[in-house]
Amino acid sequence: MADPKGFLTTGREIARTRPVGERLKDWNEVYVPGSLLPIISKQAGRCMDCGIPFCHNGCPLGNLIPEWNDYAYREDWQAASERLHATNNFPEFTGRLCPAPCESACVLGINQPAVTIKNVEVSIIDKAWDTGDVRPQAPDRLSGKTVAVIGSGPAGLAAAQQLTRAGHTVAVYERADRIGGLLRYGIPEFKMEKVHINRRIEQMRAEGTKFRTEVEIGRDIDAAKLRRRYDAVVIAAGATVSRDLPVPGRELSGIHFAMEYLPLANKVQEGDFVAPPITAEGKHVVVIGGGDTGADCVGTAHRQGAASVTQLEIMPRPGDERNTNQPWPTFPMLYKVTSAHEEGGERVYSVSTTHFEGDEDGNVQFLHLIEVEFVDGKLTQKPGTERRIPAQLVTLAMGFTGTDQANGLVEQFGLELDERGNVARDADFATNVDGVFVAGDAGRGQSLIVWAIAEGRSAARGVDRYLTGASELPAPIRPTDRALTV
Repeated sequence: MADPKGFLTTGREIARTRPVGERLKDWNEVYVPGSLLPIISKQAGRCMDCGIPFCHNGCPLGNLIPEWNDYAYREDWQAASERLHATNNFPEFTGRLCPAPCESACVLGINQPAVTIKNVEVSIIDKAWDTGDVRPQAPDRLSGKTVAVIGSGPAGLAAAQQLTRAGHTVAVYERADRIGGLLRYGIPEFKMEKVHINRRIEQMRAEGTKFRTEVEIGRDIDAAKLRRRYDAVVIAAGATVSRDLPVPGRELSGIHFAMEYLPLANKVQEGDFVAPPITAEGKHVVVIGGGDTGADCVGTAHRQGAASVTQLEIMPRPGDERNTNQPWPTFPMLYKVTSAHEEGGERVYSVSTTHFEGDEDGNVQFLHLIEVEFVDGKLTQKPGTERRIPAQLVTLAMGFTGTDQANGLVEQFGLELDERGNVARDADFATNVDGVFVAGDAGRGQSLIVWAIAEGRSAARGVDRYLTGASELPAPIRPTDRALTV
């Protein structure tokens, strides 16, 4: 156990963010560099070393949280890094981007503020990079088997790294110009600087993983031909089809999917553009969708100099405390103020967009909305609550509906889909096509980064068993598994 009295004597402290006026002038991560190191050992000491650590169940990866909390408390950073990497290939990603369902399941959180598990995690891995404890782990021998991984998001990268380390020759195919998937072009720089992706890619290259960018399977390479070329294939293409808003005026210029808007801002940071082709500068911006992607649009618009930013959400405002139907240790729907929301703008709940209004040149100028409420379990418009708000740039951040079928990948492989339109798979993550596996959002549907990495690792074990008849890779989760937080 770390500190037997830590949870009684030490209060919860989290990473400090830089002043709003400072961070809006750049795209660096919002947190004060080094602010965690002076406090993180005591924060790790708040872990109770529970007899039944529910944080394990809260985390789809099954992270060994009490163990690396103990090492962090004792400042044995090398041992903490080893235990952290035992279940998670990329803790620097999850430590920055995961909504931390483990903290919602923390036993201390029943009646006190939970342990800052996410902050401990990111401190351990950042320290490991600084001290050189993160090194390539090339296999001792090669199996002679080849695997293609389609998609380089967290699921694809996790599967590729596990399979490479098992001795297989792995090539990752990515349709974008850089590796990383949504990590690269969907996550703004202020949430995760891309140096964290770049050095993991270099580690994977040193281990033997090959990367092929600007190659879209289904368009540039026929999927059936790819299957014949490799001994196995892992589909980790994500759920990239954005949910649309089919209301009058949707065709007006200035209305974009979030995943049309956000990547261009990231490409500016990569040096591809001096200024983004779609910018919020000087405009009244409306973000439709109250989730994390919507918050990313809010923060991006602030940094581009928007005249105003309004975020709309059709559901009611969540509460500040757990509802009785979301008891511990489930992951509760709570009102959350992200760093982007701290920077300004207005959040409007329980409203629905009725139509857009444009100018004579076809550019959007106003958004018309109406308040809604639940009546007999259905969202119903409230008469007399219609109004319009300025909207010169609108981003649609309402989630995703499934994997892309327009590029021919599903048809060319001959894949079966489940009732939700995701690629169907069995308990070993295998599809109906021999030797073809699926992991992450392509098979699960839109979900969390921890689920993507967990599924990538589990699919890798299924592939390894398929290729060799056995596997020494970690035991998998199952596609049907559901942590208490989901």
